Amino acid sequence: MSHPRERLKQSPAEILTCLPAMGRVMLSARFNGAIHERMGEVGSVAVGDGEARLAGAFHDSVIDLSVVVGLVADRSGKMRDKVLPRLECQDASGETLFSLIGLGGLEAFDAALAPLGAGEPLEPVARETPSGDAAPELAEDDLGAATFAAILENGQPVAIDLTRPGLFQHWAGALPEPKPMMGFVNVMQGDFHLHLEAGALGGWLRTDHAGDAELQALDPDGRPTGLVLRGPGAAFAGVPKVHPARG
Repeated sequence: MSHPRERLKQSPAEILTCLPAMGRVMLSARFNGAIHERMGEVGSVAVGDGEARLAGAFHDSVIDLSVVVGLVADRSGKMRDKVLPRLECQDASGETLFSLIGLGGLEAFDAALAPLGAGEPLEPVARETPSGDAAPELAEDDLGAATFAAILENGQPVAIDLTRPGLFQHWAGALPEPKPMMGFVNVMQGDFHLHLEAGALGGWLRTDHAGDAELQALDPDGRPTGLVLRGPGAAFAGVPKVHPARG
């Protein structure tokens, strides 16, 4: 019988190869004010050179197995009345860096992990509960909102990537209409969500390559956040607070 929360005994490389059998999975990563999510069936997991590559129609990510050294299966999460189990990808200190959430529910999650057997039982962890405070309003000049409004108007496909310790995750396509809500700029479609917190950005650092451009997000103190936009140079016309990278 599976435990509500357990540390799986196998290596992350072995556990992650179970993902294609799990049905719809969301890889959700939060870092420096951005939440970057891909969701759908995992087509394949290739392990080699210290990395696990998740690929398919709905996933494109690379997990660094020198950073992600353990996985915890947690079955306590719920959305409304549905259990949404997750694999917490943890570093050597036990910090959860990002999660793989079984959108197909508990039955599909447990069936995919069944060949691994039972893990080490862990105590449940307290979940954050909404404070009830009103979410901050987006400022009229919020850089995230202005950036994605300009990209939408330009009508060019772009890539939106996030790099954080242990993970690189990629999405590319035509930008859906951004929606401000609950203190975030939300870029959402069926297989991809980006939730960008109000005030998270202070500027962009631009590098051009033969007609294409890369915009590296900076926080209000000028430090890279891990969020990067890529696309034709024309896709970023009108984006505010763009500074050329120094060669």
